[in-house]
Amino acid sequence: MTNMKQENKVKINVKQTFPLTIKRIGINGEGVGYFKRQVVFVPGALPGEEVVVEATKVHPKFAEGRIKKIRKASPHRTTPLCPVYEQCGGCQLQHLKYDQQLNEKRDILIQSLERHTKLSIDSLDIRATIGMDDPWNYRNKSQFQVGKKEGKVIAGLYSLNSHRLIDIPDCAVQQPAINQVLTTVKQILQDFNISLYDEKKNKGSVKTVVTRVGIATGHIQVVIVTATNELPKKQLVVAEIQKRLPQVKSIIQNINPKKTSLIFGDKTLPLAGSETIEEQLEDYTYELSARAFFQLNPVQTVKLYNEVKKAAQLTGEEKVVDAYCGSGTIGLWVGKEAAEIRGMDVIAESIKDARKNAKKFGIDAVYEVGTAEEWLPKWMKEGWKPDVVIVDPPRTGCDQKLLETIKQVKPKRFIYVSCNPSTLAKDINQLGHLYNIEYIQPVDMFPQTAHVESVTLLALKV
Repeated sequence: MTNMKQENKVKINVKQTFPLTIKRIGINGEGVGYFKRQVVFVPGALPGEEVVVEATKVHPKFAEGRIKKIRKASPHRTTPLCPVYEQCGGCQLQHLKYDQQLNEKRDILIQSLERHTKLSIDSLDIRATIGMDDPWNYRNKSQFQVGKKEGKVIAGLYSLNSHRLIDIPDCAVQQPAINQVLTTVKQILQDFNISLYDEKKNKGSVKTVVTRVGIATGHIQVVIVTATNELPKKQLVVAEIQKRLPQVKSIIQNINPKKTSLIFGDKTLPLAGSETIEEQLEDYTYELSARAFFQLNPVQTVKLYNEVKKAAQLTGEEKVVDAYCGSGTIGLWVGKEAAEIRGMDVIAESIKDARKNAKKFGIDAVYEVGTAEEWLPKWMKEGWKPDVVIVDPPRTGCDQKLLETIKQVKPKRFIYVSCNPSTLAKDINQLGHLYNIEYIQPVDMFPQTAHVESVTLLALKV
């Protein structure tokens, strides 16, 4: 017993090196192992690997380390495609073969359910992750900071846990059209010696270049985010973009003078072309303004939305609520098979877009500004009760008041679209006494990263 107590007290020290066997992948894509009963997170290490680790940070309940040597490599280890993979931090799993990424994402989901629920995991139907045929070049949008290195304009992301800008000339997960546009815009900023924002000095103008492509239409939008009201040499820059990049249909300036990690400021000015670009998903066409939210992986979005449609099991008789509806994408996707769609969102511009989209798609829908916990009780009082409720909340999960409202409204089916396994697990744990979890379907929206989306169908217990 004394030995056990002493072993528990063994403290890992920073810079200490020790052997470690990796057991699984953590929620952020790092390898997880145990040394002297303490959990150690090691970026870049894979399950089944035996590694020598140097401790980089020690916290009260866990330690972080880096690989010094791989003694026994995983058979699933592969060479990352991207030359700046280890510096950039945008992807976490390029060193893992893709078929195994899909298995590990399902396991990340299982880990969250084990940690945050009292459910019997073995008896749950947790399906194989739906992946991509080609897990590269899928992102339709990039938000790259700009800066200078040795007199040259660079654009990319800040290195993990630092403010060192990593130049990413050819990002392996972006659409090739985006990489091409970014290279040209960088060159234009260089050619005209445009003032770039310096975060340390809080001086200069251009902060970020945001590029979005409509994959089905080929339309491209470039948004130049400035710290100043004026974009220096504006007419020259716009004329040059139009000349060198005729495929760019929309050039926008966004003004963000604040020192913040948020990309966009409140003021957006059209500079040339249309204010929106179009994107198509199957039969639906969407207009995208500079700040409008739209899924980053259109190919997988179709699969995700079709999984929601499958889970909803609509026959034309059902009343459906699309909570956190945004511009109405999910509700309208299933809407043709419903008797009526109603949705809500706290962002007024999104509701305006949702109403416009419903009209355009010829779907009978009601959209209101506000929260589901506000509107559902109101509609219930008027005698309108939903059969199916679909939620697609932010990473923080469902609002507690919404979960309480669901317990009162008791729709027959509750479909939870999640982008965060931890909050999904916490939320469905609260509904376990009222609902059966029919199945959980993971979908890989972001290959090469540790993110995992999922669609969970909960059916009211009879």
